[in-house]
Amino acid sequence: MTTLGTDLRRAVRGQVLVPGDDGFEAARLPWNRAVDQRVAAVVEVEDAADAAAAVRCARLAGLAVAVQPSGHGATTHLDGTILLRTGRLRGLEVLPERRTARVEAGVRWGELLTATGKHGLTGLPGSSPVVSVTGYTLGGGLGWFARRHGWAAGGVRAFEVVGADGSQARVTAGSDPDLFWALRGGGGDFALVTAMEIDLHPAPLLYGGRMLWHADRAPEVLAAYREVTAAAPVELTAWFAMVKFPPAPQVPEPLRGLAAVAVDSTFLGGEEEGCDLLRRFEDIPGLLRDSRAAMPLDALGGICAEPTQPVPGAGRAELLTGLGDAVADDLLAAAGDVAPLGTVQVRHLGGALSRPADGDGACGHVAEPYLLSMVGPVMSPEGGQAVTARLAQIAGALAPHTTGRKPFTYLNGDEKAASAFDAEALARLREIKRRRDPDGVFRAGRPVLA
Repeated sequence: MTTLGTDLRRAVRGQVLVPGDDGFEAARLPWNRAVDQRVAAVVEVEDAADAAAAVRCARLAGLAVAVQPSGHGATTHLDGTILLRTGRLRGLEVLPERRTARVEAGVRWGELLTATGKHGLTGLPGSSPVVSVTGYTLGGGLGWFARRHGWAAGGVRAFEVVGADGSQARVTAGSDPDLFWALRGGGGDFALVTAMEIDLHPAPLLYGGRMLWHADRAPEVLAAYREVTAAAPVELTAWFAMVKFPPAPQVPEPLRGLAAVAVDSTFLGGEEEGCDLLRRFEDIPGLLRDSRAAMPLDALGGICAEPTQPVPGAGRAELLTGLGDAVADDLLAAAGDVAPLGTVQVRHLGGALSRPADGDGACGHVAEPYLLSMVGPVMSPEGGQAVTARLAQIAGALAPHTTGRKPFTYLNGDEKAASAFDAEALARLREIKRRRDPDGVFRAGRPVLA
């Protein structure tokens, strides 16, 4: 380890930590504190040239590199790797006249939306403001405006990368079609992305927020949700969730320990039209909270109130074939008592996601109209076992209504990349990996060859 640390410190300008160094144990931690990443070193690179130097050093040492810009994408399969942090790559340039932005690998979604919102423009964000734009997009990026505009990966115009040999390049559909295709939703197994150029979309008006009821209203809320989403325009996205709020200080007093049902929504349009589209929910009595309003883009991250600090947890996702009577009955029967999970959520898909994308990205299209996403806190080994068992129980109850495929960024536990792609796309990704990185310099959280 001493030799590795010395070699890395000679090669890069950024911080290098190896086992035994002060700060190493904290530096190796991922966002999900339930995952133990036993890496050989942690390198916080200063810029793209520093990242290239780190890759060259790793290659000479015969070690693999794993990249986690914001700590998301945790995995237990990183033993002996060099963990590369790109959080210091903070460059962000918005070109409103071109409706594009250049985003370096350390930029997070909240920062990007603050910058683009000043011009009435948006990227294609998910539900968390603290996830890195790059990591999210490499996995496809299935977020709030996907029904209208598709995967976030589909909006990438160019990648700035470090290859397995340590060389730097700008990759476009014209310059390197295979690598460009693989990086648009195939994960980080093929190159180290230091920056992206992405499309921006007009969003002069945005309406959205959260409606919340006691958990006993779940059947009524789900019935209304089915009606609303069946007729929803692509500008409207609504997510149904059964929630158990933790009895934690950061949770507002009235919600601590509460079992509730929520509908989270966004509408790319004005308040009056958005309110009309969601009016069906106002027929349900007992509304505890309603935060819906015209809102700025950088307020998106507050709708679902996801943690903005690292937490231990476990999750699972399944794509649903529909949300008919049988599915709704099975969902309520299996997950009506959410505990020990924190959230059981159904996201409405369809729209642009359901249309074949002419082979321009590895993530392809999603035929399934809904996504089931579940997550629970893991505060102890015993608690982790209970959460894992509950995830499996709910997934098993809904198995007749799921397809087995999962979006790449929703893979958890021991799930493999093969679950995220059809056979043709997986074969192409594997061929590109073998050709571009035959020595396995890059190790993604979900390797395509596993």
